[in-house]
Formats: sequence, C-alpha cells, structure tokens
Amino acid sequence: MASRKRSLPMKDGPPAASKLTRAAGKSHVAALVLARGGSKGIPLKNIKMLAGVPLLGWVLRAAVDSEMFDSVWVSTDHDEIEKVAKSWGAKVHRRSPEVSRDSSTSLETIQEFVRINPEIDVVCNIQATSPCLHPFHLTEALEMITQQDYDSVFSVVRRHQFRWQEVKKGSGEITKPLNLDPSSRPRRQDWDGELCENGSFYFTTRDNLVTKGLLQGSKVAYYEMLPEYSVDIDVDIDWPVAEQRVLRYGYFGRATPEVVRLMFCNVSGCLTEGRIFLSKSGEEMVSVHTRDTAGIRMLQKENMEVVLLTSKVDSVSRSLADALARRTGCEVVEVGDEPLDDLRPMVETRKLGWKDVAYMGVDSQDVDCLNLAGLSAVPRDAPMVAVNATKYTCRRAGGAGAVREFAEHILLQREKAKAQTQQHRIDRRHF
Repeated sequence: MASRKRSLPMKDGPPAASKLTRAAGKSHVAALVLARGGSKGIPLKNIKMLAGVPLLGWVLRAAVDSEMFDSVWVSTDHDEIEKVAKSWGAKVHRRSPEVSRDSSTSLETIQEFVRINPEIDVVCNIQATSPCLHPFHLTEALEMITQQDYDSVFSVVRRHQFRWQEVKKGSGEITKPLNLDPSSRPRRQDWDGELCENGSFYFTTRDNLVTKGLLQGSKVAYYEMLPEYSVDIDVDIDWPVAEQRVLRYGYFGRATPEVVRLMFCNVSGCLTEGRIFLSKSGEEMVSVHTRDTAGIRMLQKENMEVVLLTSKVDSVSRSLADALARRTGCEVVEVGDEPLDDLRPMVETRKLGWKDVAYMGVDSQDVDCLNLAGLSAVPRDAPMVAVNATKYTCRRAGGAGAVREFAEHILLQREKAKAQTQQHRIDRRHF
C-alpha cells in the first residue's frame, strides 16, 4: 500500500462529522512552505537544483496539483526564493526579521503567518526538503481533518532500527537498550518497527496554533508514508542520494507517461549548441551529437512520435532538421514566434491532450508549451525564463546530449508509472 493512516489514540466507532465539513465553503485550507534564505548546511538550499527542478519546486508542484488547498504559500526572507516560489504558482509571505533568525522556530513563523492571514482555518506546513512528496499524500492526510474531525495530522515513516542509550565519553556508564531485549532480538519480519516523524508535512488548525501554541495538539493523527517517499535533505552528502531517489519516486506532474505518444523538440538550442560554423567558402554549418540522435531513436522504438521544430527565420536549423528527418523519419514543422499556435492543431488532430505531450524547448517563446506539456525539459544552458517554466532541467547543455537525457527521463517516468499501476493492482487484491 502507498500509505497507512492512524489516529493517536485509536478510538472505536465511526468518526464524528467534521467541523470543517459542516462549514463547507467557509473554511480556508492553506499550504505553507518555510524557505528561509540563511541555510547553514547548504547555501540557498531551497532553490538549489535537484534532478532538474529547484528543491522548492518539488513540494510546490505536489501542493498545487493536489487541488486541495485554497492557497499555496512560501514564507521567506530572500528575493531569489520569492522569485522561484512565484514561478511555481505560490503566493509569498515575507516573514519579519523577528522570525528570520537562526534561533527562530518553525512554530513562531507559522504563527506569524496565520496572524497576518486571519481567513485561514487549517495550515499544512510542508517541508521544502522533502522532494518525494506526492499530491495523494496531501489529499489523504487532509481528508483526515475535513472528513474525520482530527485537529492535527502529521507524516511518519516506519523504521526498523534498534536504539541504544548514549553514554558520554569517560563517564564509565554502561549503555542500555532502548527498544529491544538483546537476549531475544526479533527478526525484522517479526517486528512492526517504530513510527518516526519524517517531517514531510504537518496539518493543524488555527486554534491549535494561535490559542494553544501547538503544531500537534487536540485530536491528533499520523499519516504513514512508505520509506521510498521519505526523503530529507540536510547536508551536501544527502544530495546525490536524494537525486537518485527523486528520479525514481518523485512526482513530475500530472502527465500520464505510460501513454505519452508525442514529443516536440526544438532543433536550435536543443539538438544544437547554438553556434554556427563558417567554412572558408562562407558555408554555414552546425553539428548534432550522436547521443541525441540515439535518444530520438530510443523514443521511436517505444512507439513515440518525435516532431522536430524549426524557426521560419533559421534556415540552418531547417537544413539540419531535414537531414535528421531523412535519417530518423521525424516530421519537421516550422513554427512562428508563438509555437503553441502552430502546435495546438497537431495535438488536437491526434486526439491528445497536452498532458500526453512531451516538449523540449529553450527560450521565452517556448514558455507556454513548457507549462502545458505533461513532460517538459530545457537544456542546462537555457535562460531562467525557460527554466522556471519547465518540469525538468537537463544536466547537459544543448547539442551535448540534452535530448538523450530527456529521452531517458521520459522512459524512466513511463517505467515508474507502469510499476506504480501494477503495485496498485496488487494492493487492491489485499482488500
């Protein structure tokens, strides 16, 4: 199963009617991500790129796509974090200096936020450093408040770790076990383990925060997440491990990767590096990386149609595209200053939605398509206006394997989606 939900303590009988359900249409549920600029472990950690997306973007995407929140906010004291937050669809709460110090607590910051926004009834504090959060986690946890009348719900993960009492060096004390009997060590399969907060999110009501000064109080419940989704980043050494986990278990948007059948790819800037070479005779030339053509063939082998896009004012890229079309069988389409106007009819003709489309662009004219496409990417060297609009930023630059990287990303997401569908069917058979 993807998750387990439990109350603390468990109570017999059906849950009472929710206070928020009774006030349907009047309650305001807000998501709040705390993202201070003064991280000591990793400078500006909250907007550092992780698997092609700013760290903050992973949780904001999950919050927005859950469609469970009346508003999604980022609380910050930093201009660059504010820009990234807004580009991912969040509102910004500029926290005061009093709650921006190293000694400031999360509770103090959240309390300031709800005092400034009196219309908010329930707050979900989402941790920016939990990039494997999915919309369904938030949806199921919030339902425990809106439908089951809990006042606080927080995320946990099950750990199977034996703990021992710490002994100070030189004290002469003997350590003692804290959660096991050494004479009868249980096997993992015979031990339920322990529930530990994973910090991904904390739902609570205004009354808990303002009146009682608690993040977890009154009628409390936990929401159990599987270990693969319980990723936290604190120091640099966590980063490469988290990146691999996110590529496998992260949430990349509403796309249905297993049925994506169409990819649009800009030639200039994606398949080329953006430079034009001039021969001695004045002939213009560009180059394309063999990795990228191999990436196109990888997609075609999986029955995905690849359409190469060229500009009406770029004759060199058109010539290259025609040459690639002869080698790969791709269709070549000329687009104007607004590619969406030219591509929308092609999507409709194929009876697809934009969520079923992959798009690779490189500049401001591609922003609309990057936003609409279910899977989208830009090369590493794309300008920020395109980076902020895309769902994945490649580690490789244009003309240096970026298209191949995006192709591998698409196929990985398809494989992941199929595995999740299969697991869901297995889970259903257990009920």
